[in-house]
Amino acid sequence: CLLYRCVRYTVSMLVLFETSAGYALFSVSSKLAVSSEEISDISQTFTSLSSAQKLIKLKAFSAFENTTEALAAASSLVESKCPKDLKKFISKHISSSSKEALAVADSKLGKAIQEKTGIACVFSQGVLELTRGIRSMLTDLVDGLTPQSLAPMSLGLSHSLSRYKLKFSPDKVDTMVIQAIGLLDDLDKELNTYAMRVREWYGWHFPEMGKIISDNIDYAKTVKRLGSRETAANVDLSAILEEEVERELK
Repeated sequence: CLLYRCVRYTVSMLVLFETSAGYALFSVSSKLAVSSEEISDISQTFTSLSSAQKLIKLKAFSAFENTTEALAAASSLVESKCPKDLKKFISKHISSSSKEALAVADSKLGKAIQEKTGIACVFSQGVLELTRGIRSMLTDLVDGLTPQSLAPMSLGLSHSLSRYKLKFSPDKVDTMVIQAIGLLDDLDKELNTYAMRVREWYGWHFPEMGKIISDNIDYAKTVKRLGSRETAANVDLSAILEEEVERELK
């Protein structure tokens, strides 16, 4: 069963930390007890980088090769599922027969990992506090990872994950409405572009007409009806334009 507490000195502990750049595995010193009763001690560990590095050390890091791989991992993790690459990563660095326990920030994910790998998983309020501390100093604890490189990866992954969740949303009605609104916006942009082109090109031939007719649809209909500006005086435009506008145009 999933363990919910870690007692000092009983087993060595590793912490699983998922990032937008990849999976990280940290070893925790036996001097740090990760229990619900000693959360204040954990917080004190991360008051400075030097104190954190004495008790938390990076054991392994597996970087995602591309955004597609990161998205696949993230979509599984948000559903508390253990993806194949995570199982491979954990099994490579932790033996199911070892006395090491794996601390996870999601109890359901811990259960899934334990079922697939046979590795004991730990979850508690202390583990959550530990992962918060790691997150606050992540770029200092992982070599080669900088705030400048992590920020765009996190932003890109969040956008991709949002689009993925929308695409496969079980609420198809909402999805269809959102897609319809997006389509209308696209059509409006296209129509405005075409209207500007008509005004620009016909304006070389009849520049005064652009100031007289403000409505884009009326402008396009008038162009189609007139053809050449020389016919303006003889063409009936009453079905398109108001009487005053038609009189000014002629």
